[in-house]
Amino acid sequence: MKHYIDFHEDVSVSELDELLDTAIKLKAKTKAGVFEPLLSGKSLGMIFTKSSTRTRVSFEVGMYQLGGQPLFLSSDDIQLGRGETIADTAKVLSRMLDGIMIRTHDHRDIVDLRNYGSIPVINGLSDDQHPTQALADLLTIREHKGALRGLKLAYVGDGNNVANSLLQACAKAGMHISVASPQGYTCPEFFVRQAHTDAAVTGSIVQMTADPFEAVKDADVVYTDTWTSMGQEEEKKHRAEIFAPYQVNADLMSHAAKDAIFMHCLPAYRGYEVTADVIDSPCSVVFDEAENRLHAHKAILVHCLLR
Repeated sequence: MKHYIDFHEDVSVSELDELLDTAIKLKAKTKAGVFEPLLSGKSLGMIFTKSSTRTRVSFEVGMYQLGGQPLFLSSDDIQLGRGETIADTAKVLSRMLDGIMIRTHDHRDIVDLRNYGSIPVINGLSDDQHPTQALADLLTIREHKGALRGLKLAYVGDGNNVANSLLQACAKAGMHISVASPQGYTCPEFFVRQAHTDAAVTGSIVQMTADPFEAVKDADVVYTDTWTSMGQEEEKKHRAEIFAPYQVNADLMSHAAKDAIFMHCLPAYRGYEVTADVIDSPCSVVFDEAENRLHAHKAILVHCLLR
């Protein structure tokens, strides 16, 4: 049984190549109007305790295109969190479904679903990690740059779940990554250590800095995310002041490689973490990146549910 919960633990270097190759093949077939029912007869429970646009649509449509049955389960639809334990929920759903995708706050809930259940579990997002987004990001970079190994990605902004998974993913892919965050908002040391461990194998260089211009210097990819994640709305004004020097604008982009691409996992807030003249410019690939959630997630579904 194969889970997709933690990029460091659940995806080997060879499996990463396999996932990306599968995503590319499935995307080509989708564009040609060919849909193979690889998951015919399979069902996926999709648990959402955090709202979503891209995650829900990509997994639901992806499961449908693969011939399977997606089942949306919001926090209002099931007993999880309203008296029923994770353990009981995992055991019940394991007898009815072929897999679970969950998007939630507490990463421990995802781990417990894996530990108490007997079917594959996919991490659609937690407060700690966003590994499904990371695979779509690597797919997008590979499409636009032709390869991954040796490229440099600069992440500028909050050291959040997206940044944590990018650290893991870039190190696995042999990409250099430089993360620039203000003091007190950096990625947890746990994820930095993991990245260094994988980087020692793949030849990746991992850099943590407080200087956005140092991070972006000669970068092939410049990446940012919202400064205020779900659950942090009361901090928006304070965070806007703290992160203002980390805005991705034309000046910052000018320090990257001449053919650098700009990425953002969306939703984006123009005038805050990125200016309109960057996200709406020819160097921006954010909508390719958003579309690739569908194709990357289909590869994950095949990877997990056909094992």
